[in-house]
Amino acid sequence: MADDPIPGDLQDFIVRYIDSIAQLEALLLLRAHPSESWDAKRTAARLYAGAAEVSELLTRLCADGFLALHEGAYRYACRSPEQQAMVDRLAEAYSRRLIPVTNLIHAKPRRIREFSDAFKFRKDR
Repeated sequence: MADDPIPGDLQDFIVRYIDSIAQLEALLLLRAHPSESWDAKRTAARLYAGAAEVSELLTRLCADGFLALHEGAYRYACRSPEQQAMVDRLAEAYSRRLIPVTNLIHAKPRRIREFSDAFKFRKDR
């Protein structure tokens, strides 16, 4: 086994899209129930997290193309097959390599995401 059990492209994916364990677990929860719709309150109760925090992370996952929003409820709906494949790999890595995945997420400076988001072009601007 290699010194680093998480492949580089998956590490890059985590660093780019996953800001917290709660966000990762919300993504994997909705992935596990793709035919169900989840609002922030229901998701927060399932994750034992605050509704405001969960609302923010669901909004982020939706903006990044992992979820679809319809009438205030979210559903798992990746934007592309490549994105779906990465989420599948992430789920597998999280189930088999919990500590390295969580360490990678916890080591990530939160400001990096905010800084990079400042350079994204948005429809509302």
